[in-house]
Amino acid sequence: MSATDFLDRRAGEQPLGPATWGWRGRARRWSGGLVRPQMGRAEREHELQRRAVQREFDGPRTIVFLNPKGGAAKTTGVLMAGHTFGTVRGGGVVAWDNNETRGTLGIRALRGEHRNTTRELLADLERFNDVYQARIGDLGAFVRSQGDAHFDVLASDERADVTGTIRADDFRAVHALLQRFYRLVVVDTGNNLRAENWLAAAEAADLMVVTSTVREDTGYSGLWMLDALADAGYTDFARRTVTVLSDPSPKVDQQLAADLTAVYEQRTRAVFRVPYDPALVSGSVVPYGELSTATQRSWLRACAAMAEAL
Repeated sequence: MSATDFLDRRAGEQPLGPATWGWRGRARRWSGGLVRPQMGRAEREHELQRRAVQREFDGPRTIVFLNPKGGAAKTTGVLMAGHTFGTVRGGGVVAWDNNETRGTLGIRALRGEHRNTTRELLADLERFNDVYQARIGDLGAFVRSQGDAHFDVLASDERADVTGTIRADDFRAVHALLQRFYRLVVVDTGNNLRAENWLAAAEAADLMVVTSTVREDTGYSGLWMLDALADAGYTDFARRTVTVLSDPSPKVDQQLAADLTAVYEQRTRAVFRVPYDPALVSGSVVPYGELSTATQRSWLRACAAMAEAL
Protein backbone atom coordinates (compact mmCIF):
# COMPACT_ATOMS: atom_id res chain seq x y z
CA MET A 1 0.00 0.00 0.00
CA SER A 2 1.48 3.36 -1.01
CA ALA A 3 1.44 6.48 1.14
CA THR A 4 -1.32 7.97 -1.02
CA ASP A 5 -3.41 4.80 -0.79
CA PHE A 6 -3.01 4.85 2.98
CA LEU A 7 -4.31 8.43 3.24
CA ASP A 8 -7.23 7.61 0.95
CA ARG A 9 -8.11 4.60 3.08
CA ARG A 10 -7.87 6.63 6.29
CA ALA A 11 -10.06 9.37 4.86
CA GLY A 12 -12.75 6.81 4.04
CA GLU A 13 -12.65 5.38 7.57
CA GLN A 14 -12.80 8.64 9.49
CA PRO A 15 -16.19 9.28 11.19
CA LEU A 16 -17.18 13.06 10.62
CA GLY A 17 8.51 -8.46 35.17
CA PRO A 18 8.73 -9.96 36.06
CA ALA A 19 8.43 -10.47 39.84
CA THR A 20 9.28 -14.13 39.32
CA TRP A 21 12.96 -13.25 38.87
CA GLY A 22 13.09 -12.46 42.60
CA TRP A 23 11.53 -15.63 44.01
CA ARG A 24 13.35 -17.79 41.47
CA GLY A 25 16.71 -16.45 42.57
CA ARG A 26 15.83 -16.84 46.24
CA ALA A 27 14.72 -20.43 45.68
CA ARG A 28 18.08 -21.25 44.13
CA ARG A 29 19.98 -19.62 46.96
CA TRP A 30 17.94 -21.19 49.77
CA SER A 31 18.32 -24.66 48.26
CA GLY A 32 22.01 -24.31 47.50
CA GLY A 33 21.21 -24.56 43.81
CA LEU A 34 19.31 -27.84 44.13
CA VAL A 35 15.95 -26.24 43.37
CA ARG A 36 15.81 -24.79 39.86
CA PRO A 37 12.26 -23.57 39.15
CA GLN A 38 11.30 -23.62 35.49
CA MET A 39 11.08 -20.31 33.66
CA GLY A 40 7.66 -19.00 32.79
CA ARG A 41 6.78 -17.95 29.27
CA ALA A 42 7.55 -14.26 29.87
CA GLU A 43 10.92 -15.10 31.40
CA ARG A 44 11.84 -17.37 28.50
CA GLU A 45 10.94 -14.68 26.01
CA HIS A 46 12.95 -12.11 27.97
CA GLU A 47 16.01 -14.37 28.04
CA LEU A 48 15.70 -15.21 24.34
CA GLN A 49 15.49 -11.51 23.49
CA ARG A 50 18.61 -10.76 25.53
CA ARG A 51 20.47 -13.56 23.77
CA ALA A 52 19.38 -12.19 20.40
CA VAL A 53 20.69 -8.73 21.28
CA GLN A 54 23.96 -10.29 22.46
CA ARG A 55 24.50 -12.32 19.30
CA GLU A 56 27.88 -12.07 17.62
CA PHE A 57 28.13 -10.44 14.22
CA ASP A 58 30.75 -11.48 11.70
CA GLY A 59 31.68 -7.84 11.24
CA PRO A 60 30.52 -4.32 12.15
CA ARG A 61 26.86 -3.56 11.57
CA THR A 62 25.03 -0.29 10.91
CA ILE A 63 21.42 0.50 11.85
CA VAL A 64 19.98 3.72 10.42
CA PHE A 65 16.88 5.40 11.88
CA LEU A 66 14.82 7.25 9.28
CA ASN A 67 11.76 9.45 8.83
CA PRO A 68 11.89 12.76 6.94
CA LYS A 69 9.48 14.41 9.35
CA GLY A 70 10.64 16.07 12.53
CA GLY A 71 9.03 14.79 15.72
CA ALA A 72 8.92 11.21 14.45
CA ALA A 73 10.93 9.92 17.45
CA LYS A 74 14.12 9.22 15.48
CA THR A 75 16.49 10.67 18.08
CA THR A 76 14.62 9.09 20.97
CA GLY A 77 14.72 5.78 19.11
CA VAL A 78 18.46 6.04 18.48
CA LEU A 79 19.13 6.72 22.17
CA MET A 80 16.86 3.88 23.30
CA ALA A 81 18.50 1.49 20.83
CA GLY A 82 21.93 2.66 21.98
CA HIS A 83 20.95 2.13 25.61
CA THR A 84 19.42 -1.29 24.97
CA PHE A 85 22.23 -2.65 22.81
CA GLY A 86 24.86 -1.03 25.03
CA THR A 87 23.62 -2.36 28.36
CA VAL A 88 22.75 -5.85 27.10
CA ARG A 89 25.86 -6.30 24.94
CA GLY A 90 28.14 -4.57 27.43
CA GLY A 91 29.52 -1.95 25.04
CA GLY A 92 30.87 -1.74 21.50
CA VAL A 93 28.02 0.58 20.45
CA VAL A 94 28.07 4.16 19.15
CA ALA A 95 25.10 6.41 18.34
CA TRP A 96 25.93 8.97 15.67
CA ASP A 97 23.96 12.08 14.75
CA ASN A 98 24.38 12.17 10.97
CA ASN A 99 22.49 15.42 10.51
CA GLU A 100 23.66 17.51 7.56
CA THR A 101 23.79 20.59 9.80
CA ARG A 102 22.62 20.45 13.41
CA GLY A 103 20.71 17.65 15.13
CA THR A 104 19.58 17.12 18.71
CA LEU A 105 21.23 13.83 19.67
CA GLY A 106 23.96 15.68 21.57
CA ILE A 107 21.31 17.58 23.53
CA ARG A 108 19.41 14.46 24.53
CA ALA A 109 22.55 12.50 25.49
CA LEU A 110 24.89 12.93 28.45
CA ARG A 111 27.04 15.97 27.74
CA GLY A 112 30.54 14.67 28.47
CA GLU A 113 33.63 16.75 29.24
CA HIS A 114 34.11 18.20 25.75
CA ARG A 115 31.94 19.79 23.08
CA ASN A 116 33.56 18.18 20.03
CA THR A 117 31.29 16.84 17.30
CA THR A 118 31.41 15.24 13.88
CA ARG A 119 32.72 18.53 12.51
CA GLU A 120 35.81 18.47 14.76
CA LEU A 121 36.36 14.78 14.05
CA LEU A 122 36.35 15.42 10.32
CA ALA A 123 38.94 18.15 10.80
CA ASP A 124 41.20 15.74 12.69
CA LEU A 125 40.71 12.50 10.77
CA GLU A 126 44.38 12.31 9.84
CA ARG A 127 45.31 11.24 13.35
CA PHE A 128 43.47 7.96 12.66
CA ASN A 129 45.15 7.21 9.35
CA ASP A 130 47.63 4.81 10.93
CA VAL A 131 45.44 1.79 11.67
CA TYR A 132 48.16 0.26 13.82
CA GLN A 133 48.70 3.27 16.07
CA ALA A 134 45.19 4.74 16.37
CA ARG A 135 43.17 3.38 19.29
CA ILE A 136 39.57 3.64 20.40
CA GLY A 137 40.74 5.76 23.33
CA ASP A 138 41.74 8.43 20.83
CA LEU A 139 38.08 8.76 19.88
CA GLY A 140 37.34 9.84 23.45
CA ALA A 141 38.17 13.39 22.40
CA PHE A 142 35.18 13.32 20.03
CA VAL A 143 32.57 10.87 21.35
CA ARG A 144 30.67 11.24 24.60
CA SER A 145 30.43 8.29 26.94
CA GLN A 146 26.94 7.49 28.22
CA GLY A 147 28.23 5.95 31.43
CA ASP A 148 26.26 2.99 32.73
CA ALA A 149 24.35 2.83 29.43
CA HIS A 150 27.58 1.46 27.89
CA PHE A 151 27.47 3.29 24.57
CA ASP A 152 29.03 6.42 23.11
CA VAL A 153 27.50 9.35 21.25
CA LEU A 154 28.99 11.28 18.35
CA ALA A 155 27.03 14.53 18.15
CA SER A 156 26.37 16.68 15.10
CA ASP A 157 27.62 20.25 14.74
CA GLU A 158 26.59 22.46 17.67
CA ARG A 159 28.24 25.77 16.76
CA ALA A 160 26.11 28.61 15.44
CA ASP A 161 29.02 30.21 13.55
CA VAL A 162 29.81 27.20 11.35
CA THR A 163 28.63 27.10 7.75
CA GLY A 164 28.51 24.20 5.32
CA THR A 165 26.92 20.78 5.50
CA ILE A 166 28.03 17.20 5.92
CA ARG A 167 28.50 15.60 2.51
CA ALA A 168 28.41 12.00 1.30
CA ASP A 169 32.20 11.69 1.39
CA ASP A 170 32.19 13.04 4.96
CA PHE A 171 29.68 10.39 5.96
CA ARG A 172 31.72 7.61 4.38
CA ALA A 173 34.94 8.74 6.06
CA VAL A 174 33.41 8.94 9.54
CA HIS A 175 31.43 5.74 9.04
CA ALA A 176 34.55 3.81 8.04
CA LEU A 177 36.36 5.09 11.12
CA LEU A 178 33.53 4.20 13.52
CA GLN A 179 33.29 0.71 12.05
CA ARG A 180 36.95 0.16 12.91
CA PHE A 181 36.26 0.62 16.61
CA TYR A 182 32.61 -0.31 17.20
CA ARG A 183 30.67 -3.48 16.55
CA LEU A 184 27.41 -1.60 16.15
CA VAL A 185 26.86 1.88 14.69
CA VAL A 186 23.39 3.34 15.26
CA VAL A 187 22.74 6.35 13.03
CA ASP A 188 20.34 9.24 13.56
CA THR A 189 19.37 11.13 10.40
CA GLY A 190 18.03 14.53 9.43
CA ASN A 191 14.78 15.38 7.69
CA ASN A 192 16.08 15.94 4.14
CA LEU A 193 16.15 12.68 2.25
CA ARG A 194 17.74 14.49 -0.69
CA ALA A 195 20.79 15.43 1.37
CA GLU A 196 23.99 13.67 0.35
CA ASN A 197 24.74 12.33 3.81
CA TRP A 198 21.15 11.08 4.24
CA LEU A 199 21.39 9.08 1.02
CA ALA A 200 24.85 7.82 1.97
CA ALA A 201 23.48 6.57 5.29
CA ALA A 202 20.60 4.76 3.58
CA GLU A 203 23.08 3.08 1.21
CA ALA A 204 25.35 2.02 4.09
CA ALA A 205 22.56 0.63 6.27
CA ASP A 206 22.57 -3.05 7.09
CA LEU A 207 19.18 -2.40 8.65
CA MET A 208 16.84 0.59 8.39
CA VAL A 209 14.40 1.50 11.15
CA VAL A 210 11.41 3.63 10.20
CA THR A 211 10.25 5.52 13.27
CA SER A 212 6.83 7.09 13.65
CA THR A 213 4.54 8.25 16.35
CA VAL A 214 0.91 7.14 16.27
CA ARG A 215 -0.06 10.22 14.28
CA GLU A 216 -1.31 10.38 10.74
CA ASP A 217 1.28 12.92 9.58
CA THR A 218 4.35 11.08 10.87
CA GLY A 219 2.94 7.76 9.68
CA TYR A 220 2.30 9.16 6.21
CA SER A 221 5.79 10.70 6.11
CA GLY A 222 7.42 7.33 6.73
CA LEU A 223 5.34 5.68 4.02
CA TRP A 224 6.15 8.49 1.59
CA MET A 225 9.83 7.91 2.34
CA LEU A 226 9.49 4.20 1.55
CA ASP A 227 7.77 5.11 -1.72
CA ALA A 228 10.63 7.48 -2.56
CA LEU A 229 13.25 4.84 -1.82
CA ALA A 230 11.42 2.35 -4.00
CA ASP A 231 11.15 4.88 -6.84
CA ALA A 232 14.89 5.60 -6.49
CA GLY A 233 15.67 1.95 -7.17
CA TYR A 234 16.43 0.71 -3.68
CA THR A 235 15.80 -3.01 -3.78
CA ASP A 236 15.03 -5.53 -1.09
CA PHE A 237 14.75 -2.78 1.51
CA ALA A 238 11.51 -4.21 2.91
CA ARG A 239 13.45 -7.26 4.07
CA ARG A 240 16.02 -5.10 5.83
CA THR A 241 13.63 -2.56 7.34
CA VAL A 242 11.63 -2.63 10.57
CA THR A 243 9.18 -0.10 11.98
CA VAL A 244 8.90 1.31 15.49
CA LEU A 245 5.61 3.04 16.35
CA SER A 246 5.72 5.18 19.49
CA ASP A 247 2.69 6.35 21.44
CA PRO A 248 2.93 10.16 21.70
CA SER A 249 0.53 10.43 24.65
CA PRO A 250 -1.09 8.20 27.28
CA LYS A 251 -4.17 7.84 25.07
CA VAL A 252 -3.89 7.32 21.34
CA ASP A 253 -6.30 6.66 18.49
CA GLN A 254 -6.38 2.86 18.57
CA GLN A 255 -7.92 2.62 15.11
CA LEU A 256 -5.11 4.74 13.69
CA ALA A 257 -2.57 2.60 15.55
CA ALA A 258 -4.11 -0.53 14.04
CA ASP A 259 -4.13 1.01 10.55
CA LEU A 260 -0.50 2.12 10.80
CA THR A 261 0.55 -1.27 12.11
CA ALA A 262 -1.25 -3.03 9.27
CA VAL A 263 0.17 -0.87 6.48
CA TYR A 264 3.73 -0.94 7.84
CA GLU A 265 3.53 -4.70 8.22
CA GLN A 266 2.96 -4.79 4.46
CA ARG A 267 5.96 -2.53 3.77
CA THR A 268 8.56 -3.68 6.35
CA ARG A 269 9.57 -6.98 7.93
CA ALA A 270 8.11 -6.21 11.38
CA VAL A 271 6.34 -3.51 13.40
CA PHE A 272 6.94 -2.82 17.09
CA ARG A 273 4.82 -0.63 19.36
CA VAL A 274 6.52 1.42 22.08
CA PRO A 275 4.35 2.80 24.90
CA TYR A 276 4.18 6.41 26.01
CA ASP A 277 6.73 7.14 28.71
CA PRO A 278 6.59 10.44 30.66
CA ALA A 279 10.35 10.19 31.28
CA LEU A 280 10.93 10.93 27.58
CA VAL A 281 8.66 13.92 27.00
CA SER A 282 10.82 16.77 28.33
CA GLY A 283 13.18 16.77 25.35
CA SER A 284 16.21 16.97 27.63
CA VAL A 285 18.80 14.33 28.60
CA VAL A 286 17.15 10.91 28.61
CA PRO A 287 16.92 9.65 32.23
CA TYR A 288 17.50 5.94 31.60
CA GLY A 289 17.00 5.07 35.27
CA GLU A 290 13.48 6.52 35.18
CA LEU A 291 12.25 4.62 32.14
CA SER A 292 9.26 2.40 32.78
CA THR A 293 9.61 -1.37 32.71
CA ALA A 294 7.16 -1.44 29.80
CA THR A 295 9.37 0.93 27.80
CA GLN A 296 12.52 -1.07 28.46
CA ARG A 297 10.86 -4.38 27.59
CA SER A 298 9.38 -2.95 24.40
CA TRP A 299 12.78 -1.73 23.25
CA LEU A 300 14.42 -5.01 24.18
CA ARG A 301 11.90 -6.81 22.01
CA ALA A 302 12.44 -4.40 19.11
CA CYS A 303 16.24 -4.54 19.39
CA ALA A 304 16.18 -8.34 19.53
CA ALA A 305 14.39 -8.33 16.19
CA MET A 306 16.89 -5.82 14.81
CA ALA A 307 19.79 -8.03 15.88
CA GLU A 308 18.18 -11.07 14.30
CA ALA A 309 17.72 -9.12 11.05
CA LEU A 310 21.43 -8.33 11.01
